[in-house]
Amino acid sequence: MENQSSRAASIDAYIAGFPPQIQVLLNQLRAAIHAAAPRAQEKISYAMPTFYLHGNLVHFAAYKNHIGFYPAPGGMEKFKDELSGYHTSKGAVQFPIDQPLPLDLVSKIVSYRVSENIAKAALKKKKQKD
Repeated sequence: MENQSSRAASIDAYIAGFPPQIQVLLNQLRAAIHAAAPRAQEKISYAMPTFYLHGNLVHFAAYKNHIGFYPAPGGMEKFKDELSGYHTSKGAVQFPIDQPLPLDLVSKIVSYRVSENIAKAALKKKKQKD
């Protein structure tokens, strides 16, 4: 299903490149991420919608049969039990497009990634002072 959206300049443009039923899912995912990370910036990175706060937080993308969600290996490891019902890899999970998105779980993962990135940024800042 990836099409011209993979070259979009904004998340709005990315989402607009998909059929309406996929747009609904992408907008739900985007809203859940934004609610969990309101200070994060939106951008396109690796040709995917990306939320950024002290580094990349999460990416997502639409495909023919699933929505890919990429919370980095730390997010995957922390929530591996809750993600066990989905197809996963080291840094990604596939949410089937014919099922409701687990938006509460997405919110928990994003919140965790925010705390991870803030901690990494604080450690980096401390090391720069030393």
